[in-house]
Amino acid sequence: MKTITHPVADASQKRSRSRLLSLYRTEIAIAIAIIVMELAVGFIVPAALSVGNISNVAQASAPLVIMAFGVLLVVITGGIDLSVGSVFSLTGMVTGLAMAHGFSALASSAAGMSIGLLVGAINGALVTYIGLAPFVVTLSTYAIAGSLSFIVTDGHSLPISDPNFWLLDAGTFIPGVPNYVLWCVVLLVVIELCLRKLVAGRWLYAIGSSSSSARVIGIPVNRVRMAAYVLSGLLASFSGVVSVSYIGNAEATAGSSLMLQAIAAVVIGGASLFGGTGSAIGALLGALMITIIQNGANLIGVNSFWQGTVTGVVILIAVLIDRVTKARR
Repeated sequence: MKTITHPVADASQKRSRSRLLSLYRTEIAIAIAIIVMELAVGFIVPAALSVGNISNVAQASAPLVIMAFGVLLVVITGGIDLSVGSVFSLTGMVTGLAMAHGFSALASSAAGMSIGLLVGAINGALVTYIGLAPFVVTLSTYAIAGSLSFIVTDGHSLPISDPNFWLLDAGTFIPGVPNYVLWCVVLLVVIELCLRKLVAGRWLYAIGSSSSSARVIGIPVNRVRMAAYVLSGLLASFSGVVSVSYIGNAEATAGSSLMLQAIAAVVIGGASLFGGTGSAIGALLGALMITIIQNGANLIGVNSFWQGTVTGVVILIAVLIDRVTKARR
């Protein structure tokens, strides 16, 4: 029996698809670029396309993805959070130290994540209520937290004593879905839905576009900015806990390069450092792209010293594309 499609319903579906394509055109382009890069690397090194390697890339990228989600919220408001890398490191050291003193995995993780909550609250308070520049504030907390990550254990690494702590990262709450995938998917869905569907999410974009205009129309600018910095710190800490679970060891320098990578992931994903744009999907794809570039360089045999150069070039290209696109609009 032939199905009759109503012309109005068909037109409505076409408009919905068109809106989605328009809304996520940057993310679609990034996804295509990731596939092309992976296929290119796979052509040179077939092992790159193996299930094992793809799984390793997903697992290695999970901490960066989680951190990038938090940085995204701050960047959308027109701010910046440079402290996330040091928060990541200090969280791991505090978590490992608590376990070494006999605390449970849950209590140790809570102690580690309190670092992100505290640093995020300090960043938010100094930026929103004192009026200091986000760059200066978060650069200061970056230096302080980075120093403390060495001080708390005198610079020594800490092996994780709980034999089951690896389950936080590689275990399965849902059969067939590793936890490192679960955390990223849950955060992706929650943050993207909040940004697109909830009033609070629209407030973030409004503040990033024009904080003075947002204040005039009654948006609680200070409270929203404060929440963005707190969530950024909290997600950086959670990222640190997941990473410690993955590696099984806490290092004082673990997050030294992640701050730049997280910001790069957000920018590559289509967010503007001037605020007002960005998506969780873009941040996730940006983090995946950075991890795939690093993985591909290792498989091909490119000197690791060049990886920073490659990442920097990708960031510049992403920023230039964003600038050209906005100019055309």
